Amino acid sequence: MSQKVIDQLIINSPYDEPKEHWLYIRETQEFERREGRRPAGYWRATGRFGQKNDDPGEFIPIELVNKIRPRVKAWKANGYPNVTGITRRLLSYWADPTVRNNRLFWCQLEAVETAIWLTESSAAEKQGLEIPKDGGTWERQCLKLATGTGKTVVMAMLIAWQTLNKISAPTDPRFSKHILVVAPGITVRDRLQVLLPSNEENFYQAFDLVDSAMWQELLNAKIIVTNWHTLAPINENYGPKVIKKGPESDEAFVRRVLSDFGNASNILIINDEAHHCHRPSEDEEKEEQEKATIWVSGIDRIHNARGVLRSY
Repeated sequence: MSQKVIDQLIINSPYDEPKEHWLYIRETQEFERREGRRPAGYWRATGRFGQKNDDPGEFIPIELVNKIRPRVKAWKANGYPNVTGITRRLLSYWADPTVRNNRLFWCQLEAVETAIWLTESSAAEKQGLEIPKDGGTWERQCLKLATGTGKTVVMAMLIAWQTLNKISAPTDPRFSKHILVVAPGITVRDRLQVLLPSNEENFYQAFDLVDSAMWQELLNAKIIVTNWHTLAPINENYGPKVIKKGPESDEAFVRRVLSDFGNASNILIINDEAHHCHRPSEDEEKEEQEKATIWVSGIDRIHNARGVLRSY
């Protein structure tokens, strides 16, 4: 039954998979309470109406997400087959409220479970799925969470999962303990310092994401949190001109930007607010185009010199 006003805004627990959702009926501007989870997708204008406000729009489903969700759910129900011992230990720890000081939101767990499924599940589990490329040579996986759902905690969970597996199995190419976190601005960069285990307010301890034994191993991770500006090439027209230098090579670029990583390869990238990191189009505003170019080109150079495992 449809209604003009929502009388109960919150209809699900944040700790469980959504059981219901509000469906907005654009034509009548009414709401209908439906069973089940809201499908992934977005609304866009149809362009078939004279006035923009009169356009009811059309719903565009994100088919890849809608295919992945039930597979991850079935894989979880089946006990996470094919995962490493470290991954199983983390998943068990995160899901058990009796051994941790706080509960994680369901969406946080699902986000990390999806990343794990894409990496560790068997090829048969992923048959028929293809993550599209953006025109570059390194893979990007997008995890989209609503404001307030704790995406920095998700970043910390991803880092713990990746680094602990790499430390346990140094030759496994699916994992990395060298992680570059790129922020969209100075304020966000400073806020993301909690992703460094050395930080007194680090999220691994604050949110009890690892037990004491895993915590000692996590201290071996190599993590750099920086702002996208550091990915800009050197300005050759700035500074003394006594010595004529050629353009900076990709390897020299990596040694300058990732100096703490030494000769490490197979770098994992985590981009916060990653809609700013894309291959720009000509119809974008100049400022956004320049920012996107510097950000994505910098990762291209890291990939050319050392190899990017993937970008989250």
